[in-house]
Amino acid sequence: MGIYLLVLTAGLARLPAAADRILNLGDPAPPIAVSKWIKGEEIASFDPGRIYVVEFWATWCAPCRESIPHLTELAHAYRGRGVRFVGVDVWEQDTSKVKPFVDAMGERMDYGVALDRVPDGRDVLGGAMARAWMEAAAEYGIPAAFVVRDGKIAWIGDPMALDGPLAKIVAGDWDPKPLAAERLAARAAEKKKMDVQRRVRDPLRAKDYAGCLGAIREVTAADPTLDGTFDVFKFMCLNRLGRSDEALALGRKMAEASRDDAGTLSFLALTMLDPELDHAPDARLVRFGVEAARRANDLSRGDDIGSLDAYACALYRTGDAPGAIAAVEKAVGLCNARFPSKEHPFHRQLEGHLATFRKAAGKAGTP
Repeated sequence: MGIYLLVLTAGLARLPAAADRILNLGDPAPPIAVSKWIKGEEIASFDPGRIYVVEFWATWCAPCRESIPHLTELAHAYRGRGVRFVGVDVWEQDTSKVKPFVDAMGERMDYGVALDRVPDGRDVLGGAMARAWMEAAAEYGIPAAFVVRDGKIAWIGDPMALDGPLAKIVAGDWDPKPLAAERLAARAAEKKKMDVQRRVRDPLRAKDYAGCLGAIREVTAADPTLDGTFDVFKFMCLNRLGRSDEALALGRKMAEASRDDAGTLSFLALTMLDPELDHAPDARLVRFGVEAARRANDLSRGDDIGSLDAYACALYRTGDAPGAIAAVEKAVGLCNARFPSKEHPFHRQLEGHLATFRKAAGKAGTP
């Protein structure tokens, strides 16, 4: 069930204090602190009079892969004009995959590439570059590009939107000050939201479902406008705790509000029918989950990975292990085509479900 939580996370909203100062346009650029250069000439520091494009990416990130050829085009266009490009790989669980990826890209990734420096014992989110640049700037998604001019940050944004700002920066016709205040307000709001998300997310990650429900009560009491914001997490926790009456009531409310949303319906179904549940789900939840899964799969015409997986779980929970295997194998085929990197969490979830369904089918076939 974990893959549906990758972008659904929730902690107490607060304005950034002095210690939480957000890295912004016009600020001195943090140092380059990488563990290894995979390609291109090393950058030890930012030289005065030069412009640097520091982009953050990962092999598992589909938008990152799409932006690489565009960055290469820009690197070629500004070659010899005092502009250097470097792609810093961050948030990568298996860094051994980076060099083969870069080698396979060849001239399509024709600029410097380096690995973030992750201290021993730290999660990949705690890499030196990830923290000093991305986290400090309240940038929570990749790809993200920073343009550094004369040692100061001139621009931050999506690499696909880099063309115009970079042209002005190179021409000397760029003043970051007018954008700085606007960006700071936007990032401060995003940081508040992420702080709230962390407060709810952290107990959920630790499988402290009662603690997660308590955090939801606290943050919604502190800010009533957040009421309903965390229904996804609340629904998960109620199911995991076996509080079936509450889960069913909330699930039906969510399903009615998202009757034509295959993504929400498949999430609801997977939460109720998850093969990894440590208890047999309430029969009412199974019936509701099967209804939601079938509608999600119908809405997506059998062409959505999550909906197919939910439908497979519905078949499994109703005793049709062979049907569940066929449905999840179709989902695996779609996943292989759409997310080639095996690091994508869809692969892990589908493989786990497939193993469970095959085991069930084997038992059913045993005399």
